[in-house]
Amino acid sequence: MSLNELFNFQQIASVTLILFAVIDIIGSIPIIIDLRKREGKIESEKATIVSGVLMIVFLFLGDGILKLFGIDFQSFAMAGAIIIFLIGLEMILGKDFFHSDPDIKSGSIVPLAFPLIVGAGTMTTLLSLRAAYSLPNVLVGIILNLMFVYIVLKASGWIEQKLGKAGANVLRKVFGIILLAIAIKLFKTNLPV
Repeated sequence: MSLNELFNFQQIASVTLILFAVIDIIGSIPIIIDLRKREGKIESEKATIVSGVLMIVFLFLGDGILKLFGIDFQSFAMAGAIIIFLIGLEMILGKDFFHSDPDIKSGSIVPLAFPLIVGAGTMTTLLSLRAAYSLPNVLVGIILNLMFVYIVLKASGWIEQKLGKAGANVLRKVFGIILLAIAIKLFKTNLPV
């Protein structure tokens, strides 16, 4: 099998953009900055590695976990579509549907790696991507997103200055619309006929 057959640029681009929208590291910059102020610093390498391990483990074992609980993929994908839809609505409307515990103070792992970077939406999306795209392309998409996450974590202060509140808000709304469209597509694809 040649590299061209193994890796498909269109699939890699789709996976990368979908994960980028779901992870929404740009939209999380205000949370990252608050966390850095509270903790003193963010361990970018540690947060990125833990996020990567969580994504890859769930990519390979998530289906087995579903079978263990007797849940079929279509049901999980439909639930995931609803979660992704709600995350998209959060981004567009600026309302919080999912609340995290404000008292947790463990820094780079919780709440940064989990659930901020790898949350329910990311896990659901990974299983959906595994069903729709070839595994090597999904893995490349994960690695590209982890590289971007690492860069954003390292440069969060600089990005905040350059984007400003208005720029970050526009990006968040654009990716919210993309997530709504992805959720509707997932819903339509997994709807029983």
